[in-house]
Amino acid sequence: MKIGFVGLGAMGSAMAPHLLSLASPLSVHNRTKAKADFLIAQGAEFAPTPGDAARGDIVVSMLSNDAAVEAVVFGEDGILAALPQGALHISMSTISMALAEKLAEAHKAAGQQYLSAPVFGRPDAAAAAKLFVVAAGPEDALAKAQPVFDALGQRTFPYGAEAEKANLVKLSGNFLITAVIQSLSEAITLASKAGIDKRQYLDMLTETLFTAPVYKTYGNMIIEGRYEPPGFTATLGRKDLGLVLDAAESLQVPMSTASLIADRFLTLMATGDGDLDWAALGLLVARNAGEAPASGGQ
Repeated sequence: MKIGFVGLGAMGSAMAPHLLSLASPLSVHNRTKAKADFLIAQGAEFAPTPGDAARGDIVVSMLSNDAAVEAVVFGEDGILAALPQGALHISMSTISMALAEKLAEAHKAAGQQYLSAPVFGRPDAAAAAKLFVVAAGPEDALAKAQPVFDALGQRTFPYGAEAEKANLVKLSGNFLITAVIQSLSEAITLASKAGIDKRQYLDMLTETLFTAPVYKTYGNMIIEGRYEPPGFTATLGRKDLGLVLDAAESLQVPMSTASLIADRFLTLMATGDGDLDWAALGLLVARNAGEAPASGGQ
């Protein structure tokens, strides 16, 4: 199977190596070629354009936002123009429902297949092939993509034939993660300011009522002030909550908590901390409580 991979950011760089043994060969594209060197050293081929990476059976894209996906798919030397009829584009990016619909329609009109398959998991989970894949699209395309999903993750959750449904599931899940980070930050800061040991407090929470990995992962980041290097930046968190709110407006679902947290991310961006991990909501809570410097990073 000839597979292409487009986008070697923090997530893509951790995901693509798992496809080396599955692809014959793996063709990789990134705007900065140097980011592909470690894959080329392992036998991958460099594709000078996104279209060059899309001339096989499957092309996977993992990009940061709607604009990047549109440029790679619809731009000059893009995926849409190069992908053979019957071949499959798997978009694993966190994008809007509207763009997912547009991609599905465009690929169908070109005689190609399309799946939305965003993932849950940070770069360390991607490196360990422990992602959770949320996928939607035609049934035959899902079957064709399953070996790719199996190579990248520990479980795939299918959500039917409408590609945009997978993106809504991903966006709503990201909203829930941000709500956990915000509320956990407030609780930890409250306990800390009262003189309670943060580690002892977090251990109690995560060993009793809140045993889910999200509380353990982000709780540790918050009490350690560990916001660099980012696995997912505050700026990208604001982007995702913007997409959540767009979806909520289109479906007439008020989401006041999402609006609040979106503004919290905007505050981080305004104070020069948009490139910190999105767990830096904890830093903002601590600042507001007088437990951290008022501005200028950590």
